Amino acid sequence: MDQAKAKAAMAVKRLFQGLTGRHAAADPEADYGNVAVISPHDSARRLELLDDFECGGFAWMWATDSEGRLIYVSASAAERLDKPLTELLAQPFVTLFETDPDNPDERGSDRPLKFQLSARNKLIDVTVRFAPTRLSGDHGTGGGRSAWWSISGHPKFDAAGKFLGYRGSAKDITIEYERKLEDSRMAEYDSLTGLANRHRMTRRLESTLGAYKAAKRSCTLMMLDLDKFKQVNDMMGHPAGDEVLRQVAQRLQRVIGERGEIGRLGGDEFQVILPDLDDRGKLGELAGKVIQIVSQPYPIEDGRAIIGTSVGIAIAPYDGVEREEIVRAADLALYAAKNGGRGAFRFFSADLKDEAEERRLLEDDLREALAADQLELHYQPVVRIADNMVVGCEALMRWEHPERGPIGPAAFISVAEESSLIVQLGEWALRRACQDAMVWPASVRVAVNVSAVQFANPGFATVVTNALAASGLAPERLELELTESVFMGDSDVTEETFKMLKQLGVRLALDDFGTGYSSLSYLRSAPFDKLKVDKSFVDSCTQQDQNSAKIIAAIIGLSDALGMETTVEGVEAFDQLELVKSKGAKFIQGWLYAKALPQGALLEAMGDGTFKIEPNGPDRHRPDRRSVFRRIGVIHEDHRYDAVMRDLSKTGARIEGLLGVTNGTGLVLDLGAGQLAVGSVTRVQDATIAIEFETPLVSDGAGGLVTRHRVSPYALAAAGMPLAALPPGNYPLSLGGEGGSSKPQFLQVTVGR
Repeated sequence: MDQAKAKAAMAVKRLFQGLTGRHAAADPEADYGNVAVISPHDSARRLELLDDFECGGFAWMWATDSEGRLIYVSASAAERLDKPLTELLAQPFVTLFETDPDNPDERGSDRPLKFQLSARNKLIDVTVRFAPTRLSGDHGTGGGRSAWWSISGHPKFDAAGKFLGYRGSAKDITIEYERKLEDSRMAEYDSLTGLANRHRMTRRLESTLGAYKAAKRSCTLMMLDLDKFKQVNDMMGHPAGDEVLRQVAQRLQRVIGERGEIGRLGGDEFQVILPDLDDRGKLGELAGKVIQIVSQPYPIEDGRAIIGTSVGIAIAPYDGVEREEIVRAADLALYAAKNGGRGAFRFFSADLKDEAEERRLLEDDLREALAADQLELHYQPVVRIADNMVVGCEALMRWEHPERGPIGPAAFISVAEESSLIVQLGEWALRRACQDAMVWPASVRVAVNVSAVQFANPGFATVVTNALAASGLAPERLELELTESVFMGDSDVTEETFKMLKQLGVRLALDDFGTGYSSLSYLRSAPFDKLKVDKSFVDSCTQQDQNSAKIIAAIIGLSDALGMETTVEGVEAFDQLELVKSKGAKFIQGWLYAKALPQGALLEAMGDGTFKIEPNGPDRHRPDRRSVFRRIGVIHEDHRYDAVMRDLSKTGARIEGLLGVTNGTGLVLDLGAGQLAVGSVTRVQDATIAIEFETPLVSDGAGGLVTRHRVSPYALAAAGMPLAALPPGNYPLSLGGEGGSSKPQFLQVTVGR
């Protein structure tokens, strides 16, 4: 038996040696007894065995000529490919098959098949894909199916060393390979949204930044998380939250398109990689569009979810060149955007602190502030245009931190909303506002903002009842200001709460009207007494090519038709006042009349019991002009001067500290952090000059202005200020003057506050 096994093994060895053209010399005198072995010289039986092997479907044979054309392939292989054998033969092998560049085989061969064949490399288990649409005359309408093969082969040469082509074998691995691709895809993509997962985004960002660092190119990273998403899970359930995440992913894909890769890092965190984009104007526009689209309501079964998003932006190499640096910078920018009131974007700047830690500390301090009664309410008057009489005041929270100084409500309200503090904070505000209003004239109402979390609390109507009872305030003098987000919860609970509040006799106002997407349906279903036109429309209502004025007119007309009042917010100048008045506005709230006042100042302004305010402010509204006191550099030719910037707008600035400057002089303002604003002088008065920028500044997302572009760290390296992290090499731009230095033409003078 052992002898028979040995002989069989030898026969198999000789067979395969014969198939590869390397058979050993046969021994015609060997005695195999009655075993009908197939000798290397038995061509007929060898061919029969080869046919059996090919027809079995375990593997196939293939061969090419010296020009790379397929001269042989097993007939069963053609059947498996669903192509007639006649369409395969004589075709260039590289038009039939291609390697997968995105998924190199286990041996690491990610080079194209054409290269490997032209180099006459030996092929060992190379994974290739059948490409029927690349056949001559086949434009994708013919037969053939997608298939994956594992091919092996070796180049064949004649005795003189002339290349004759390839000889090889192949086997179908379609099922196994597609399973492998799916496993790989699942390991790299989020199963809920189909977006790249954290692992893939980390790998892509690292490889992109590495390649771009060597090529001195830029790459932007956007970090996003969803505002009020926790409320969706808490109030509508986790299945609704999952559906919102799927719809967010679809919206992000529509907005970003082919410009970058989007990933979900987990929970409600998303990331976007944007190669070769560093224009902060375009990035701000893109971030604004993302915020707008993501903030539209989400249809969920019979209800709707309302969320928002905040965006943090960091740009390599300006904000760092390594992955860890850029991710941290984008994270800090994101937390700054959230801390600034949410629904906003923010670019990274070097003065940003660790906002995550800041928010944690802020929450702890807010708890102490509530316990120690550190918070107070200020009241902004609402004025009737016809006679300038105050008809109401909106209660706005203020917090004077004992160590940090004043903290804006946009910062601490968002912190409170992420914790249980918002309910406690809201109850305190209701009680305090009702108490304060009791000493006002009876004709003046008090308005209190109510968060969606407060409103969804089953005991909210009871809280309102208790606040009225404790203060003795008449219910009709209390106005509750709500936003669309109150409709996100259980519709039955919401309807019942509205019913109970109206039975109490309090007034209801829909705040920020016109900024949402489904307000008309709310007006049909909720008993509002007032609409408030959002400040964003007023800011641009006097500018050309804006529809804001028409929108204001439409809202006022709608409100009148429904028998509601309308208050227009954010009026700061007389041109705005005249415009909204011409559109039918009757009630105004804005700095043109008064900012928010503490209770003491408010009572003093009321005087003898009447409360009348005359408007006082600028004739024209200039939304982009900001008064500042900022020390900057002014560059002229090859000299740099120190000066002070007093005013800054998108299109220019007012500078103090230079004498001898003339109209038309070209200057460059060094605003710091690589920001150079090029412009020319348009007005001169002593040491004060006005400069107009060649390229307008853009918003930084936090109320400030920045240049679209910055001087690259690579250019700074060329100017003699290289960063240790930058690669060696020649840097094309020099910031110094050319040729010899010239004498300074201006006199620098000291400017104080």
